Amino acid sequence: MTQFAPLQNDTFLRALLRQPVPYTPQWLMRQAGRYLPEYCATRKQAGSFLNLCKNPELACEVTLQPLRRYPLDAAILFSDILTVPDAMGLGLYFAEGEGPKFDRPLRTEADVAQLRAPDVHSTLGYVFDAVTTIRHALGGKVPLIGFSGSPWTLACYMVEGGGSDDFRTIKTMLYQRPDLLKRIIEVNVQAVADYLNAQIAAGAQAVMVFDTWGGVLADGLYQTYSLNPMREVLSRLTREVDGQVIPRIVFTKGGGIWLEEIAKIGTDGVGLDWTVNLQNARQRTQDQVALQGNMDPFSLFGTPAAVEQEAKRVLEGYGQHTQHSGHVFNLGHGINQFTPPENVAVLAETVRNYSRKFHTNVNL
Repeated sequence: MTQFAPLQNDTFLRALLRQPVPYTPQWLMRQAGRYLPEYCATRKQAGSFLNLCKNPELACEVTLQPLRRYPLDAAILFSDILTVPDAMGLGLYFAEGEGPKFDRPLRTEADVAQLRAPDVHSTLGYVFDAVTTIRHALGGKVPLIGFSGSPWTLACYMVEGGGSDDFRTIKTMLYQRPDLLKRIIEVNVQAVADYLNAQIAAGAQAVMVFDTWGGVLADGLYQTYSLNPMREVLSRLTREVDGQVIPRIVFTKGGGIWLEEIAKIGTDGVGLDWTVNLQNARQRTQDQVALQGNMDPFSLFGTPAAVEQEAKRVLEGYGQHTQHSGHVFNLGHGINQFTPPENVAVLAETVRNYSRKFHTNVNL
């Protein structure tokens, strides 16, 4: 077992486990990314996005960059959710101005019959090397989050062959050949569970499942193709390492209508997008899970005063903490590449300072 430096700031982990904390911890989805000039410089050095993902030292560098600027309470592994289907042999590449594409999308019965969960250690070792490298480089400053796409979200890219505006191809499969889609989801459940467990073994101290496209499903189909597969993934994950619980977060974009159901699948935290009222979400879940979110990423394009006001509004929305409540401040989705970095500084300082007033009733 690799030895890492002791953790100095466990506020994020404690909040996810609904334990008392002195302030509301924060991190930002896509916090290591294109809004930072130093990230753009490192990506240029790597030569391409995929090269950046596959170089553990450079992936470590961009993971640490936002922590040098802002008082964040967690680092998140720099990688991409599509490394998993790439490891299945679908041939991931990034088209200039078009985003991710697959050379060999899953379209036929033969395609699906050949699909297998990868041996993650032989195909995705660069990710686990990056996790261990980052843990050592952090030196215990803050915890490291590992992540994966959800089985359904990965299936969307695998069948569509890339991003989609209407998800016509995968929804056609869903309604015409549900047997094929269920087979893809089953393989993805195994792959995602193996992938996250390997990240945990390499040093990830919390894990998050990004269900980016769960919200495009009809009620009933969401439960079948997205929610239940995520429940199965969580049931297979390593729960503790060296006596420390590994918290898990699930985030379905557009999933606010299913909040109560999501909260019952074995997750510690539920991510919320900006369409959800935080006070209402807390009432609906009765503090049985921690909530993560949920400021609109585009509010960061306002004036510094507006950014501060919006951050305070989110914190006030969650309200006063009890001995068994948990809130992790985050955006309602990933930070936009054109976001002014100086506004992120305003956000981070506001959250760190203003949130303390909501934790005065807890015994630390």
